[in-house]
Amino acid sequence: MSIRTTTYVVHFSSPFLLEGCETLQPAGKYQVEADEELIEGISWLAYRRVATFIHLPAINSRSLISRVVKIDPADLEAALQKDNGRS
Repeated sequence: MSIRTTTYVVHFSSPFLLEGCETLQPAGKYQVEADEELIEGISWLAYRRVATFIHLPAINSRSLISRVVKIDPADLEAALQKDNGRS
Protein backbone atom coordinates (compact mmCIF):
# COMPACT_ATOMS: atom_id res chain seq x y z
CA MET A 1 0.00 0.00 0.00
CA SER A 2 1.14 3.49 -0.78
CA ILE A 3 0.68 6.05 2.03
CA ARG A 4 0.93 9.80 1.64
CA THR A 5 0.91 12.43 4.37
CA THR A 6 -0.55 15.89 3.87
CA THR A 7 0.45 18.60 6.35
CA TYR A 8 -1.55 21.79 6.87
CA VAL A 9 -2.07 24.47 9.52
CA VAL A 10 -5.36 25.37 11.21
CA HIS A 11 -6.00 28.52 13.25
CA PHE A 12 -8.23 28.80 16.30
CA SER A 13 -9.22 32.29 17.48
CA SER A 14 -10.38 31.03 20.86
CA PRO A 15 -9.58 28.06 23.14
CA PHE A 16 -10.96 24.73 21.94
CA LEU A 17 -11.41 21.13 23.01
CA LEU A 18 -11.10 18.04 20.82
CA GLU A 19 -11.89 14.41 21.56
CA GLY A 20 -8.57 12.79 22.47
CA CYS A 21 -7.18 15.94 24.09
CA GLU A 22 -7.54 15.95 27.87
CA THR A 23 -7.53 19.71 28.35
CA LEU A 24 -8.71 22.89 26.71
CA GLN A 25 -6.18 23.99 24.09
CA PRO A 26 -5.23 27.66 23.73
CA ALA A 27 -6.03 29.74 20.66
CA GLY A 28 -3.35 29.71 18.02
CA LYS A 29 -2.01 27.89 14.98
CA TYR A 30 -1.75 24.11 14.98
CA GLN A 31 -0.10 21.74 12.54
CA VAL A 32 -2.31 18.89 11.34
CA GLU A 33 -1.21 15.78 9.44
CA ALA A 34 -3.54 13.58 7.41
CA ASP A 35 -2.36 10.10 6.39
CA GLU A 36 -4.04 8.65 3.32
CA GLU A 37 -3.62 5.32 1.59
CA LEU A 38 -3.90 4.71 -2.14
CA ILE A 39 -7.03 2.82 -3.16
CA GLU A 40 -5.74 0.15 -5.51
CA GLY A 41 -7.57 -1.59 -8.32
CA ILE A 42 -9.31 1.40 -9.87
CA SER A 43 -8.39 3.21 -13.08
CA TRP A 44 -7.68 6.61 -11.46
CA LEU A 45 -5.74 7.78 -8.42
CA ALA A 46 -7.84 7.94 -5.30
CA TYR A 47 -6.91 8.01 -1.63
CA ARG A 48 -8.80 7.32 1.59
CA ARG A 49 -7.91 9.00 4.87
CA VAL A 50 -6.68 6.51 7.44
CA ALA A 51 -5.49 8.81 10.25
CA THR A 52 -5.42 12.47 11.28
CA PHE A 53 -3.03 13.93 13.87
CA ILE A 54 -2.72 17.35 15.50
CA HIS A 55 0.49 18.70 17.03
CA LEU A 56 -0.13 20.19 20.46
CA PRO A 57 2.37 22.44 22.22
CA ALA A 58 3.21 21.95 25.85
CA ILE A 59 0.83 24.08 27.92
CA ASN A 60 1.98 26.00 31.03
CA SER A 61 5.51 24.76 30.51
CA ARG A 62 8.73 26.40 29.45
CA SER A 63 10.03 23.21 27.89
CA LEU A 64 9.97 22.54 24.17
CA ILE A 65 8.04 19.30 24.63
CA SER A 66 5.03 18.82 22.40
CA ARG A 67 2.58 16.02 21.73
CA VAL A 68 1.02 14.52 18.63
CA VAL A 69 -2.56 13.33 19.17
CA LYS A 70 -4.70 11.22 16.84
CA ILE A 71 -8.04 12.94 16.22
CA ASP A 72 -11.22 12.47 14.24
CA PRO A 73 -11.22 14.85 11.25
CA ALA A 74 -14.96 15.45 11.74
CA ASP A 75 -14.28 16.64 15.31
CA LEU A 76 -11.60 19.01 14.01
CA GLU A 77 -13.95 20.42 11.37
CA ALA A 78 -16.73 20.89 13.94
CA ALA A 79 -14.33 22.71 16.29
CA LEU A 80 -13.15 24.98 13.46
CA GLN A 81 -16.74 25.78 12.47
CA LYS A 82 -17.63 26.54 16.07
CA ASP A 83 -14.57 28.79 16.36
CA ASN A 84 -15.66 30.66 13.23
CA GLY A 85 -19.19 31.13 14.59
CA ARG A 86 -20.78 28.60 12.24
CA SER A 87 -21.99 26.06 14.81
